Amino acid sequence: MEKRLQKILSEMGISSRRKAEDLILEGRVTVNGRVATIGMKADPGKDHIKVDGRLLIRPEPKVYIVFNKPRNVVTSLYDPEGRTTVKDFLRDVKYRVFPVGRLDYDSEGLLLFTNDGDFAHAMLHPSKKIQKTYLVKVKGVPDEEGIGKLRKGIRLEDRLTASAKIYKARTTENNSWFEMTIHEGRKRQIRNMFEKIGHPVLKLKRTRINGIELGRLGPGEYRFLKPEEVSGIKKELLFIDNKSKF
Repeated sequence: MEKRLQKILSEMGISSRRKAEDLILEGRVTVNGRVATIGMKADPGKDHIKVDGRLLIRPEPKVYIVFNKPRNVVTSLYDPEGRTTVKDFLRDVKYRVFPVGRLDYDSEGLLLFTNDGDFAHAMLHPSKKIQKTYLVKVKGVPDEEGIGKLRKGIRLEDRLTASAKIYKARTTENNSWFEMTIHEGRKRQIRNMFEKIGHPVLKLKRTRINGIELGRLGPGEYRFLKPEEVSGIKKELLFIDNKSKF
């Protein structure tokens, strides 16, 4: 059965649908020897589809991985500057997986990987409002007025951030620790929010995504999600879809 190439690449674990469009636009995908174009359809059971010259034979089983990203590691499968990337820690994974979203170079913690493009697309779509929890260490001790601003929303560039959940975890003489939960994914959002109230972030670690916990994984370690964990996330995503219709 013919399907759009973006969907085929997603189902075969090559990339998300959005990234698949980039692969096609860059001329890296061919169908029966012809360079593919956006909107082209193909039958994965009959047509010869290649990405970077590599023939796609059959879909790989869907896998879902929890990874503890260390600091000073790039959330990318390749870095032109030669820095350490997340891929360097997944060499024993025999499937071609890609990160679901990202963490900044100087941030650490929970990062999901998969070869399921539809799952990745759903997890990243703004309408899902997937909850992400972070442990944040900041310089100084913010007052209640500043914390209130973070909860209600801080203006970054042209618009306010969405409301956030934030609780003080502990305080030392010079610094403070907070647990903060947001559903947006704007670039360096938490760092910029605390900067706005005059308390720069010293350390940022993601500990939870939509109920999936980092647990006892050490920096650079990973584990495969259990089937019941995956089904739980997918049920939650479906619930969000149904809820949004009312």
